[in-house]
Amino acid sequence: MPQIEAFRGLRYSLAHVGSLGDVTAPPYDVIDPKLQDLLYKKHPANVVRLILNRAELGDDEHNNPYLRAAKFLRRWRSEGVLFQEADPAIYVYHQVFNHDDQTFTRRGFMARVRLERFGEGSIYPHEETMPGPKQDRLLLTRACRANLSQVFGLYPDATGEAQRLLDSAVGDSIPLEATDHLGVINRLWPVTNLDVITAASAAMANRPLFIADGHHRFETACNYRDELAAAGPLDPRHAANFVLMMCVSMSDPGMVVLPTHRLFRGLPALDSDGLRRSLGDCFTTRVAGEGADLAPTVWQELELLGDQGTLAFFTLADERWVVARITEAGQRTLARLATNHSEAWRGLGVSILHRLVVERLLGARELPTPKYVHCVDELMSALETDEFPLAALVMPATLDHIESISSQHERMPPKSTYFYPKLLSGLVINALE
Repeated sequence: MPQIEAFRGLRYSLAHVGSLGDVTAPPYDVIDPKLQDLLYKKHPANVVRLILNRAELGDDEHNNPYLRAAKFLRRWRSEGVLFQEADPAIYVYHQVFNHDDQTFTRRGFMARVRLERFGEGSIYPHEETMPGPKQDRLLLTRACRANLSQVFGLYPDATGEAQRLLDSAVGDSIPLEATDHLGVINRLWPVTNLDVITAASAAMANRPLFIADGHHRFETACNYRDELAAAGPLDPRHAANFVLMMCVSMSDPGMVVLPTHRLFRGLPALDSDGLRRSLGDCFTTRVAGEGADLAPTVWQELELLGDQGTLAFFTLADERWVVARITEAGQRTLARLATNHSEAWRGLGVSILHRLVVERLLGARELPTPKYVHCVDELMSALETDEFPLAALVMPATLDHIESISSQHERMPPKSTYFYPKLLSGLVINALE
């Protein structure tokens, strides 16, 4: 079972940086060049210089983003910009945010978790990984010898026992606080009380962990550990045997999973009639209306249905919306196409969309990566460019899907989930030395 431990984290000294909100950043993989530039300008010690250092003209093996990140990390530690916690701690982490005109608080805690290869223990992935990002993060880990960002893990705990123990320990004490660029309030409390840490670790001892975000970082941590072990005996207590993880109960009221809609490039022009013919007897279809600005209405209909097997498509050629619901014939066809996957996997909207519709019925196996958006306003803006011949609205996978599919050692298609909000990098760093 997963082993949860306290650790002496590296944290920013507010005496040096002033505001924690000025030096933190979202995860590297959601930072575009514009946001990267804004974060660089926000503060000379912003963590973006570590997690996503800018490429520069003339970069080579002796001077590159990874080595520059390592230099910043060493310098900030030597200058006291970053300091190491005096005692091992578990870090209570709350995020207060707005979604659909409601205010939520997502509660979790950051600790170090002993590494297990996927499939060898009780830590489960839910999405596929790609070699490029893993190599990128490995080069950064080699240079910095630290977990600069936390992996996001989910665990079943209907009673909230572990979180309740930790929240009780911080009580009404004043947290460290950082507000991100989206207005999310991030609050952090180090908990160093040994009795509380022991009790919380015990409460987590028999619970599986499901990776919500950070699959590449988790696998990179395993690869880095294995590299060190191959070079010589690695003490079981060495920090590289662990990874920094944010742990959140799957029953937490603040858990919000957003959809990831698709805008496809590389398809031939297709109108609504042509799409319906292609879908054939695998779907029942109807035209829901015309115009990209109908997206909110169509999405509201899908949300109310709450059915993974119902998709909505926008065909640019005639600017029409088609609502399509999979039939028994479609389910049988998908079962033949995906014999190596479970019924639960085949029931996912993203599985139906990619494996059945795009790959089989539209015959488009080699498409460019779609543009992914999480709200219909983004989708409508993208459709104004005339760049995407086909768009698809798709329901997000649920936490139940993650647990049931991951427990069978299956992985969902990419971008099946989008957990909102993203965790901030820079609140605490786990040194691997």
